Amino acid sequence: MTPLEGALWLVAHGFPVFPCDHPGTDRCSGVGRGHNPATCEERGKHPAVPFTRAYTSDPQQVRQTFARPRNVGVAIGATLGPDDTQLLVVDSDEPGAIEAAAAKLGHQHEPTMRVTTAKGHHDYYWAPRSMKLGNGLGSLRGKFDGDIRAGNAYVIGPGSVHRSGAVYELEEPEAPPVYAPQWLLDALRAPAVPPRPRRPYMGPPTGKTSPLVRLVSYVAEATTNRNNRLYWAACRAFEHARTSGEPDAGIAQALLDAGRHTGLSEAECRSTIRSAYQRTAR
Repeated sequence: MTPLEGALWLVAHGFPVFPCDHPGTDRCSGVGRGHNPATCEERGKHPAVPFTRAYTSDPQQVRQTFARPRNVGVAIGATLGPDDTQLLVVDSDEPGAIEAAAAKLGHQHEPTMRVTTAKGHHDYYWAPRSMKLGNGLGSLRGKFDGDIRAGNAYVIGPGSVHRSGAVYELEEPEAPPVYAPQWLLDALRAPAVPPRPRRPYMGPPTGKTSPLVRLVSYVAEATTNRNNRLYWAACRAFEHARTSGEPDAGIAQALLDAGRHTGLSEAECRSTIRSAYQRTAR
């Protein structure tokens, strides 16, 4: 599916769309306050128009807009569902993240319209319009590896191209969004669980090489996506160790301290660091 085909599919099924930056162009076409297209490194995700008002459901306009390389954005707040419902998209940062969150709460995930992404997937649901939803995780914070998109928000739609080259794809084109399960709505209504106290952080150990210092600081400064940051930094640190001779144990301990400083448990940190070590060893 190309971006044009994805956009046409979306408007045919009631989802207004708008153009976003495409990583295949020489320069980011994204707009917005504080965004510098010339130095953009998050290619493929920035809206190319003010998306809260410059969306369309007109197939002819879609063909004109996506005749040149553009990714597809889905205007969530402009989407009207059946029975006066609103669109809610659960953005999982890894495969099975929402299934795991449901299991932690004693429920089973119900399949719905799903778009696979470069890292995980987007699950589309209908939710009561009376619910004031945004991007908050509610009591899912700490139990779910991902984000919630609702209200004046957007997601990248099927047919779009990630900067890695991966294409966003519909798992089952004939599967429409289902009504959001009650356990998910209850979790989003509930107040966020207070974060675990941050462990005092004394900084990276002295004598370490500059790349390790930067990577450890990158982990320690995390307030969101903490586990993802830890995994990425650990992969880079162990890769550096292969050429610099830095002891693996010292790297692991520095990353462990930084991860615990963000509120991750020691078990979570050890598991993530071990996975990164095994991947880089391969």
